[in-house]
Amino acid sequence: MAIHDGQRISAEKALSLWSEYQKTGDRKLRDRLVLTFAPMVKYIVYKKIRETPARLDADDFISCGLEALIRSIDRYDPTKGATLEQFAWTRIHGAVIDELRRNDWAPRSLRRWERDIAQSRERFSTLYSRRPSREELADMVGITTEELTGHLRDIALSDVGSLNALVTSSDGGGAIEQIDLLASSDRETDPERVSALSEAKMRFRYAFQRLPERQRRVAVLLYVQNLTLREVGEVLGVSESRVCQIHTQLRRALRQSINDDALYSEVA
Repeated sequence: MAIHDGQRISAEKALSLWSEYQKTGDRKLRDRLVLTFAPMVKYIVYKKIRETPARLDADDFISCGLEALIRSIDRYDPTKGATLEQFAWTRIHGAVIDELRRNDWAPRSLRRWERDIAQSRERFSTLYSRRPSREELADMVGITTEELTGHLRDIALSDVGSLNALVTSSDGGGAIEQIDLLASSDRETDPERVSALSEAKMRFRYAFQRLPERQRRVAVLLYVQNLTLREVGEVLGVSESRVCQIHTQLRRALRQSINDDALYSEVA
């Protein structure tokens, strides 16, 4: 999974780069290692997201994975027996799993039922070349039909998607956001809701204005111009890992600033 100059590098080569970085402390060597193992981060992230029913933003998890990769390079100990790639894989995989769990409100027990039901459905289809009935599926899982119905209902409720996800409009007018397909309600004209939304936007603008210039620029490049982390790095003349760190810092700063403003408003 470790790639360098378009080709996979050996564990010995990776160890050599790491050893040189440890001796010199040269950040360029660490960035070189980060770029070498970056494809592994993306592989782990996209593999885990495909296994998750919720529609998640891969960029957030790639940022998390890159941070774990950087930490693993700094904390690697070759005397423990694992290669740098093996150590980084374990750290990245664990970090991505933890982040997935933080973004999934459903309990792990429900996810286990989801996997068991999916595996039983696939096993039945393989054996009989057709989809199982509700009763047959319950028998394959080893539970009652009523229990299966309850689990399927809970699983369906846990599949939370983004209202900003693009869908194809029925009138052939192109892709539109999911939220535009929802029926309007009186809440849209509720003065209290409109006031709260306006206040939230004002807090965000104020928090954004207080960010350092570089963080604001990264935010604009990522969310307005829709550049990738690598492209932002090229614009700013820094590494992709550095962009990842700035992105994490600005998100934390925004969240903290908005929360502080909200707390101050409640006290006042």
